[in-house]
Amino acid sequence: MPHLSIIIPAHNEQDRVGPTLERVADYLGEQPYEAEVIVVDDVSADHTGGVVDAFAAQHPAFRRLRRDAHPGKGAAVRAGMLEASGDYRLFSDADLSTPIEETAKLLAACEGDYEVAVASRALPESNLAVRQPWFRETMGRTFNLMVQIGAVWGIRDTQCGFKCFRGAVAEELFERMTITGFAFDVEILFLARKRGYRIAEIPVTWINSPKSRVDPIRDSLRMMRDLARIRWRSLRGAYR
Repeated sequence: MPHLSIIIPAHNEQDRVGPTLERVADYLGEQPYEAEVIVVDDVSADHTGGVVDAFAAQHPAFRRLRRDAHPGKGAAVRAGMLEASGDYRLFSDADLSTPIEETAKLLAACEGDYEVAVASRALPESNLAVRQPWFRETMGRTFNLMVQIGAVWGIRDTQCGFKCFRGAVAEELFERMTITGFAFDVEILFLARKRGYRIAEIPVTWINSPKSRVDPIRDSLRMMRDLARIRWRSLRGAYR
């Protein structure tokens, strides 16, 4: 049983996934615990699968989980979390905008008093080494304000793609998750709050990737829609 499982969703990441896996392997090689890494190949149309398979052939702790449908990042993370077997389970974006070295902070929180730990770009101690364009930051702050009002009060950054869970908690929350797009983080944290789990918001170093695939208009509208769905489902008792 690995102590830590790392889940990396990847859709058409042939250029970035190789260096990412090398860096993750270097980091885990310095840790005192056993770990596994699951790359969820989310119906990539490029050579992402081949790159991951070639790396996994030389690194037994790494493997690829292929998905045959592409309903969204949330569904890919869910598949990886439920496939994993670690005592603790962390997911990270494939571009490592949050450096893998920040794992230690979130893991320490989950090993201590918290069931869930989320990386945050919005705390005073956070280090935004490379910032997003101003319009993306503005839209992100606006969405977070709506999230705090409508779903998850007190978490200043729900969307950073770097979160850690105790294993049993991850299985419970992701089994019940219904949002498959970018707003899945909000639903997961909403569910965690409903169940009384303690959530740590951890300041991290963050480096904006200029190749981000998040469309500031289209995906923001989808996230607003999903936020409304979460509220509606909650009012109907779907999260009891």
